[in-house]
Amino acid sequence: MIKSSPLCKFAHANIHVNNIPARTLKNSMDKTQDLKPQPEWRSRLHEIIFEADTPAGKFFDVALIICIVLSVAAVMLDSIKVINVQYGDYLLAAEWMFTIFFTVEYILRLLSIRQPILYARSFFGIVDLLAIVPTYISVIFPGTQFLLVVRVLRVLRIFRVLKLAQHVSEANVLVAALWESRRKITVFLYAVMTIVIICGATMYLIESEEAGFTSIPRGIYWAIVTLTTVGYGDISPQSVLGQAIASLIMIMGYAIIAVPTGIVTAEISNQAKKKRISTQCCPNCSAEGHDFNALFCKYCGFKL
Repeated sequence: MIKSSPLCKFAHANIHVNNIPARTLKNSMDKTQDLKPQPEWRSRLHEIIFEADTPAGKFFDVALIICIVLSVAAVMLDSIKVINVQYGDYLLAAEWMFTIFFTVEYILRLLSIRQPILYARSFFGIVDLLAIVPTYISVIFPGTQFLLVVRVLRVLRIFRVLKLAQHVSEANVLVAALWESRRKITVFLYAVMTIVIICGATMYLIESEEAGFTSIPRGIYWAIVTLTTVGYGDISPQSVLGQAIASLIMIMGYAIIAVPTGIVTAEISNQAKKKRISTQCCPNCSAEGHDFNALFCKYCGFKL
């Protein structure tokens, strides 16, 4: 009978390292060893663009954030007619300058990753692409350049640049809580939609067209505005029965507001008990959200 080697025992043992099964960890190590060493220029490029531990990396990220803020400010100023008339040409030149800069930066990000498609499909990868596409589309469809305000989402990198790991963790806790609450929130929204449809149809039957309730969709619009306690006042019930129903809907609105708050708060409390994460970025797939003591990427298995 052939005895199992220590490596096989380790690989098949029911133990976990950094919450990763031993078998998965061994496969990840094998994949890492099979990959060819990354060229020096790519490692250096990844360190500057994706990491902020070195002076060069921090300088790059801070300069990038400044350019993002200035580009968004230029887009907003360009929408003001008085400023556009006097400085429109300068703002257009600045817009193209920033777009070219962000295009080169986006290409460099893809080059610095072993699997660029993974970064291109990530949240920040999509945001980076959307930050440059509107300018090129505006050549064919004028006006689409104002969609460049999406660049403000890129400022979220400031938490990683300044190494505010606690803020990053809190942001991930909030996102995770919203994701875990999605089913409950979906049921809640379905209940709310049922209420506003019934209330809108009821008010259409009770009130006259002179009061503004010309159709059931119009009544549903009024019910949504009333239930959310917004109260635009463009439509209001005139009959005593309609006003009584409106009062009940407004009181119901205050009670309903507490429901999603409680759902999300409970999930935030659950997520806050879990382990905090670091700001380490995987050089293979650019994924973040790893544990502080993680040795391998939990998404692709590459060595951190």
